[in-house]
Amino acid sequence: MKIVQLYVVLISVRYVPAVTWLYLAKQPSLRGTLRDSRACEGLKGLAEEQVRICQRQVEAMDSVKRGAELAIEECQHQFYNRRWNCSTLQGLQVFGKVAIQGTRESAFIHALSSAGLAFAVTRACSRGELEKCGCDRKIRGVSLEGFQWSGCSDNLPYGIAFSQAFVDNPERSRGVSSSRALMNLHNNEAGRKAILSHMKVECKCHGVSGSCEVRTCWKVMPPFHKVGSVLKEKFEGATEVQPKRVGSRKLLVPKSSRFKPYTAHDLVYLVASPDFCVRDPRSGVPGTTGRQCNRTSHATDGCELLCCGRGFRTAQAEVVQRCSCKFHWCCSVTCKQCRHLLEVHTCQ
Repeated sequence: MKIVQLYVVLISVRYVPAVTWLYLAKQPSLRGTLRDSRACEGLKGLAEEQVRICQRQVEAMDSVKRGAELAIEECQHQFYNRRWNCSTLQGLQVFGKVAIQGTRESAFIHALSSAGLAFAVTRACSRGELEKCGCDRKIRGVSLEGFQWSGCSDNLPYGIAFSQAFVDNPERSRGVSSSRALMNLHNNEAGRKAILSHMKVECKCHGVSGSCEVRTCWKVMPPFHKVGSVLKEKFEGATEVQPKRVGSRKLLVPKSSRFKPYTAHDLVYLVASPDFCVRDPRSGVPGTTGRQCNRTSHATDGCELLCCGRGFRTAQAEVVQRCSCKFHWCCSVTCKQCRHLLEVHTCQ
């Protein structure tokens, strides 16, 4: 009996769900707590290889934490008006079982968190905060458009490589024969490609009186809100897939022949999503009871859809706003306080 118990403990220690590292977003600043590599073993939510990466690059862990914060904040921004609104829990699984169920919500979480880490590490490189990377100065010479490549381009290749090593490892340790691992690895890469495919060129003019006789340009990442919006569109058009054995390999193929083949930029999922209408604490689903809804909207924030047909309550709320503001020379602004009643609709 003791041998069996020990075996179970060993298995539970070795396996860490793929996005548990997002728990770092809830930690205080890591710069103060990670004074040396030994402290990495005390971080909750990390797989073995993630602990080793932490030990090798302690200075990068604040960027990992920032990547987790970016992913959670952007998820809540993109889904604020949907039944599942990226609400977080107190435990190690920040999004509860929603993140590990193989649904399109899980696909979005994996893509966004992978992108968030690549984005945060790349930004830290450009700011000179990490010892092992800096600006990307590999692009040199004159472009086809006639400008000079120069300046401090965002070192996205380094950020992507770090994200691949840190985020993909828990999946690879499960073995690529796992359908869930194949799904997560694909979506992780799709998240990183959402940044890569939307890099922008910024330029500076040089010449007499700003004549722009010479332009020097460099590449920068898009704002992370843009990355979130791109992945939200991919979420809406995600492809349901199923595993298929092709020779000695296991692949994910569209579940229906009517679905178009997905690309490396698209999101894929294995199982249909629940309706998220009813509270389920075990799965981390808060339900929609008590959520504010828009009575006149027919979109996802409308009372009919958001309240799942249960109906809604209407109440009067007093709102205080500044009004009749006047500018006085120089230099102050005075305003009155206006009160008015506002109808608030909440799901039953």
